[in-house]
Amino acid sequence: MHTEKEPLYTTQFWLLCLSHALFAGSFNMIIPELPAYLESMGGEDYKGLIIALFTLMAGLSRPFSGRLTDTVGRVPVMVFGSMVCVVCSLLYPLVSGVAGFLWLRFFHGFSTGFKPTASSAFVADIAPPYRRGEAMGILGVSMNLGSSIFPPVGSWLVLAHSIDLMFYVSSGLALLSILILMGMKETLPERQAFRPGLLRVGWKDFLEPTAVPPAIIIGLSYACFGVLLTVVPDQADYLGMANKGLFFTSFTAMGLLSRLIAGRSSDRFGREPVLQLSLILTAGALVLLGYANSPLMLMVGAGALGFCTGVLGPTAFAWVVDRSDSRYRGRAMATAYIALEVGIGGGALYSAWVYDNTPANFAEVFLASALLCLLALGYLEWRKRTHAR
Repeated sequence: MHTEKEPLYTTQFWLLCLSHALFAGSFNMIIPELPAYLESMGGEDYKGLIIALFTLMAGLSRPFSGRLTDTVGRVPVMVFGSMVCVVCSLLYPLVSGVAGFLWLRFFHGFSTGFKPTASSAFVADIAPPYRRGEAMGILGVSMNLGSSIFPPVGSWLVLAHSIDLMFYVSSGLALLSILILMGMKETLPERQAFRPGLLRVGWKDFLEPTAVPPAIIIGLSYACFGVLLTVVPDQADYLGMANKGLFFTSFTAMGLLSRLIAGRSSDRFGREPVLQLSLILTAGALVLLGYANSPLMLMVGAGALGFCTGVLGPTAFAWVVDRSDSRYRGRAMATAYIALEVGIGGGALYSAWVYDNTPANFAEVFLASALLCLLALGYLEWRKRTHAR
């Protein structure tokens, strides 16, 4: 049982955060350049699939990663997820056609289908219950650091050297992530050796009942990430922002700040009240982005959205842990991440369809995402009124 004196910021915690930052940097640093890269192959009509295929595979693999996290262990699943990034980033320079590129994006999704599920379960194992919101927030900070530092580095590598070098650096970051994991201690008490039978999954591996309420919030609110990843690179080009990675730096840097100053807010005031406020503010930030008419306004909107989602995300995932049985923690996290992938993938497909390579449609895309946040807010209010648990 946890006590008030039990520490959170242990060596194991910081090693996990460092590994998570490098992992996030590996797959995020290439995102701003992928739409133009696909267009150079003649695939401008398939930009929405860059994120959608990635998240589809991530979502399909979550039930398996959740089951393996609860049986084989947290660390082996994290290693596998990072290894996928190592291999896929090395293969991008070898692919020359649209079909091959899209298949590689599909398989690259295995990485986020495995690593974040096991990382979140690991954090839940070592964090005191009364500091879970804070712990999830700091884990998110580490991911934000990787996501904010490396996209502009990737764009710089392309501008100054070549896109192939960007892919090689991406692979190297993932490899460093694995080396750090090798020094970590497994937190699953009773581990099993891997056997093919562990890959047999049931409906609860897809939909853990305790995780459903927060998963609904996550799915609806995370659609905005699919919009960002699909539309914003073109929006940045249209508004004259030379280094598209700077948008993601603003977004993730403000997300980092919010996690630092508001990471414990849901521990103090409760998960649902904090979620309600953050959903309202997230919707407002999306409206601001939809009507951005200059690089500065785009950066301000990115920062506002990053700050709001920096509170929303850790709170929702802490709520998942609160409601879950410790024996099925990986399964509960897998359900939440399936919802996340559905939200991101759906947002990517919808935004690409509505945007249709027409800048006049930017506002409509972001307004639709804002409405989804308000729908999530309505669901929370309904739960409150009906005393659902």
